[in-house]
Amino acid sequence: MRECGYESAKKDGSEHLKFTAFYEALLDAKGVSLGTDSAGRGKAGRRLSYVATIQGNAYTAVLDLRPGDKFEIKLGKKQFRLVPARGR
Repeated sequence: MRECGYESAKKDGSEHLKFTAFYEALLDAKGVSLGTDSAGRGKAGRRLSYVATIQGNAYTAVLDLRPGDKFEIKLGKKQFRLVPARGR
């Protein structure tokens, strides 16, 4: 990341690596599209509009999830959340 220029200095002088920007550029270079910046991105570019579909396994049974249940993936500053999609 450093050699590609994906770093900056924090106010205290320590190094800050720009992981998100680096990986977005890497995906773009490989031709993987995750959407456009002009539609669907929130204030800090952290709003996703992707849906995950549950597959069956032992963990999903413990969580009372059924195959075919759908979740929206919400990206936060330090985590992501799976939120039940409408029409579950």
